[in-house]
Amino acid sequence: MSDVKKIRIAQVGVGYWGPNLLRNLMANKNCEVKAVVDLSKERQAFVKSVYPSVLVTDDIDSVLNDVDAVVIATPVNTHHDIVVKALLTGKHVFVEKPVATTTKDMQHVTSLSDGLVVMAGHTFLYNAAVRYIKNMIDSGEIGDIRYIYCQRLNLGRIRSDVNALWNLAPHDVSIVQYWLDEARPSSVTYHGMAYIQEGIDDVAFLTMEYPNGILVNIHVGWLDPHKTRRVVVVGSKKMVVYDDVAENKVAIHDKGIDKVSSLGEDMDYDGDVFEFDNRSGDIVIPKIDWKEPLRVEVEHFIDCIQNGTKCLSGIGHATGVVEILERGNRT
Repeated sequence: MSDVKKIRIAQVGVGYWGPNLLRNLMANKNCEVKAVVDLSKERQAFVKSVYPSVLVTDDIDSVLNDVDAVVIATPVNTHHDIVVKALLTGKHVFVEKPVATTTKDMQHVTSLSDGLVVMAGHTFLYNAAVRYIKNMIDSGEIGDIRYIYCQRLNLGRIRSDVNALWNLAPHDVSIVQYWLDEARPSSVTYHGMAYIQEGIDDVAFLTMEYPNGILVNIHVGWLDPHKTRRVVVVGSKKMVVYDDVAENKVAIHDKGIDKVSSLGEDMDYDGDVFEFDNRSGDIVIPKIDWKEPLRVEVEHFIDCIQNGTKCLSGIGHATGVVEILERGNRT
């Protein structure tokens, strides 16, 4: 069997999250990091000290001709322009979330992406716990989903380029959209408040209602005393808690309220009187094989380029997330 050609990559941005991406790209045997681009002399020096074989520059135009793909981990307000530059030169793109902050810009990116992979860094779709719950939902084990609520809170890190909604909520919107098969909410409402910086909300509440009656609430912020990364799914059969900071990340609760006929049957007869059975069964902690989600994400990006695999967090999924956030901002 002939060797598969390595994908040549340039990474743009090695700030807060960029070093994690770079580490996984360097470790992937199917890609070759040809260059790293960053405007900061300090970040350039960091890359040179850790990866001396990699070309480091502040000029993206100087490296585009020598690569197959561009990985972008820069401030959110720069994403769209860099993505467009890469696509116009025929490069595949991996960009940290969100790809852009308007559906108009997302449509522009889509129009340029024919034949190219455009992948958003919605890392939680590559998280084994999130995928485990997805399988539970698809198999019917949870029953009909009634509502979902998400909490992504901490004290800091405060951003100045985006508010708490655009910084933190894309994670949970992405997870929910993945679980609900990319359904489009019938309504989106948003409430936020700026306490530290004028015009930049520090706390945000996003509520989505779906046509099938599923209600979703997302609470994000960087002014909370506790680091919380929790999602609760309440179904008609079971309830599931996904806690990303816990050792056991998934807990399945065999709990619920069942409406039972006074005749002892779960059927609705005209004129019948119903009782409500509070069902409380076991709590199950499933064994989930863990692999760093970012590593899985990078592997998927390379696979999409080399083998034409459909991208799980591709432009369609990314556009749906941006649309929901944008609709929320209008309320």
